[in-house]
Amino acid sequence: MIWEQLQDLIRSYPLALRGLGMTVMLSLISLVLGTLLGFGLGVLRATGNRFISAAIGTWVDLIRGTPFLVQIFLIFFILPELGVELDAFTAGIIGLTNLAACFICEIVVAGIRAVPKGQIEAALASGLSLWQRMRQVVLPQAMRVVLPPLVGQYVLLIKDSSVVSAIGLTDLTRVGWLAVQRVPNGLLVFAIVGVGYFLVCYPLILLARRLERRMSAAHGEVKL
Repeated sequence: MIWEQLQDLIRSYPLALRGLGMTVMLSLISLVLGTLLGFGLGVLRATGNRFISAAIGTWVDLIRGTPFLVQIFLIFFILPELGVELDAFTAGIIGLTNLAACFICEIVVAGIRAVPKGQIEAALASGLSLWQRMRQVVLPQAMRVVLPPLVGQYVLLIKDSSVVSAIGLTDLTRVGWLAVQRVPNGLLVFAIVGVGYFLVCYPLILLARRLERRMSAAHGEVKL
């Protein structure tokens, strides 16, 4: 019985590949855009005046403190009522990019604040401009702190991309729901879906571990 169901699923591999491709494409575009936006917001929050910092902080807290499902529904269903028409793919990109940017912003802020104040004061005394201080002194040191959690955030975003199936995008999760209608074995279907997400995320998990080990070695820590 299970073998027959598995054969039915194997015959549906073109749809599964399409869903996997959609998940990878959504994640990749959102990661690139979210990283750029998140770094920009993080630098502004860490170095801008208190009003800019407070405004960014409020938005970040709002996004981090509400379910992503609610956010994607607001983007896809509410914005059209305000005159902003979006297809499901664009809504998914906007939602995931915004989510990634807010979490990455906090990671960048933490990395910048971890740079010793003496380094910043020395750069300031050398007459470097704000951009020069950030590019030559602050960000190179902050990246040592930022990289491991940043890669970990990428893994979380790939998994969060499954939420876009709720607005009709045929990603890997939606393919699973469609497959359950043909093969009434939810355990088998979503076990395979889970393997698909694992295959996409695992290289990033290995990269995060490697970065953490390098960071530990650089700081003279010993991991047991």
